[in-house]
Amino acid sequence: MRKMLNTVPPLPIPGPTAASATQVRVWDPLLRVFHWGLAASFAVAFVAEDDFLSLHVQAGYLVLGLILFRFVWGFVGPRHARWSDFVREPAAVTTYLRDTLRFRAGRHLGHNPAGGAMAVALLLSLLATGLSGLALYGAQELSGPLAVTLQAVPDAWAHVLEDVHEVLASLTLLLVVFHLAGVAVASLQHHENLVKSMITGYKRSETP
Repeated sequence: MRKMLNTVPPLPIPGPTAASATQVRVWDPLLRVFHWGLAASFAVAFVAEDDFLSLHVQAGYLVLGLILFRFVWGFVGPRHARWSDFVREPAAVTTYLRDTLRFRAGRHLGHNPAGGAMAVALLLSLLATGLSGLALYGAQELSGPLAVTLQAVPDAWAHVLEDVHEVLASLTLLLVVFHLAGVAVASLQHHENLVKSMITGYKRSETP
C-alpha cells in the first residue's frame, strides 16, 4: 500500500493557462469608454436629428467633449492611446492598404497604419460636424455658446450652415461604414476579434 501511494503522481499546481499567458492589455479603460461613448453619442445625434432637438444637441455636446478628452489623452495616455503610436505618414498607410489587398498585411498590436488614419479622419469629421452643429444651433435657434455671435446671421447663411452640417454628418456616417469594414477585414486576416478586444482591452501578444 505504501509503495502504491508513493507512485501516485502529484496534483498539478494551478497556474496561468496558455491562453491567458498570451494575452496583453492594449486598450486602457478610459480609451474603451471613450470609444463606445463616442459611437453611442453619434448614433443618438444622427437618429434624433430635428425631431428630438434637445436630445440631438446634448448628444452633440457629448461628442465634442469626448473629442476634447481624446485629444488630451493622445498625449498623456498609455502607449497605444498616444498619437505617436498610431499616426503614420501617408506612404505607410498606402503600403499597408496595398498589403491588405494582397492578404499579407502585418499584424499590429495597437492601431495598424490604416486604422490610425481612419481614427484621425473620424475624429476630424466628428469635430467638424459638431462645430457646424454648434454654429447652426446658434444661428437658427439663438441658443448655445455661439448664439450671441451668430444671432444676426441672415437666414440664407443659416440654411447654408444646415446643409454643411448635414453633409458632414453623412460623411461621418460613411467613414463609420469604412471603419467597420476595415475592422472586419483585419479581424479575418489576423484571426482575432477586434471588437471584443475593444470591449475587454486585451489582444494576443504574439503573431499567429
